[in-house]
Amino acid sequence: MASTEAQAAFTASTCLTLANGQKIPQLQLGVWEAYDDECYDAVKWALEAGYRGIDSAEWYENEAACGRAIRDSLAAPSTTLTRADVFFTTKLRRNESYAATRDAIRRSLAECALDYIDLYLIHAPFGGPDVRREVYRAVLDAADDGEVKGWGVSNFGVSHLEELLEAFPARPPLVNQLELNPFITQAALVDFCRANGIVLQAYTPLAKARRLAHPVVVAIAEKHARPPADVMVKWGLQEGFVSLPKSVTEARIHANLRGAEHWALDEEDMELLRGLDEHFVTEWDPTDCP
Repeated sequence: MASTEAQAAFTASTCLTLANGQKIPQLQLGVWEAYDDECYDAVKWALEAGYRGIDSAEWYENEAACGRAIRDSLAAPSTTLTRADVFFTTKLRRNESYAATRDAIRRSLAECALDYIDLYLIHAPFGGPDVRREVYRAVLDAADDGEVKGWGVSNFGVSHLEELLEAFPARPPLVNQLELNPFITQAALVDFCRANGIVLQAYTPLAKARRLAHPVVVAIAEKHARPPADVMVKWGLQEGFVSLPKSVTEARIHANLRGAEHWALDEEDMELLRGLDEHFVTEWDPTDCP
């Protein structure tokens, strides 16, 4: 968990360090259900605002739009950004086989046209133990070949992670991306990841705006003279998660970033927010699949 002092100093350039030494921006733009020009504009606005991470997936069908926006941003006459400054994540849609996974990674590379992928995740733990191991081995080999720089998983439960830690003890997942916010804290899974050096990424940190009117969130927001959305995002950042708020609105994209900078929740706030857990799943929860 991040210290209050560290979070008070949080800025767009704040990064965490993965177990392989990679720096990962702690606040990134999520682009689920953003398509074509809408996605392109959102990524451009985010990079202009100061975001340095974009979280996509093969399943989202917007890798091409993300890549085009990143490339155009890097080519802009006024920018000082380089490819190394932008952290691009995408994810495997289907767990099928070693060969199918290598093919999928190359398709994603062709779609985004960014020369390499900064972080490649297995999107879900479906397929059973044998398939999961083969798919994971393919991702590691893609890292060895320079197609991806970092590797990890998404929506994996403790049992799935234990399989990979046993099969690949020298190269555990760097990241597990989960639905995380004060209303779905997944405490046991989070503790397991922390104990094994796996960085947690929080998708739907705003619970799709369905809990912003909760009295505890509102009271803490009023205490700090902040909107409730700032409180939700800040909670995840102070827990030490990488936060992935999604928006396609320029003003909201700016607000999610600016609202995270230069302030902190106190420990009383954090405990109150942790106490809101109701395992509120907004989309899916495959963490206990066989």
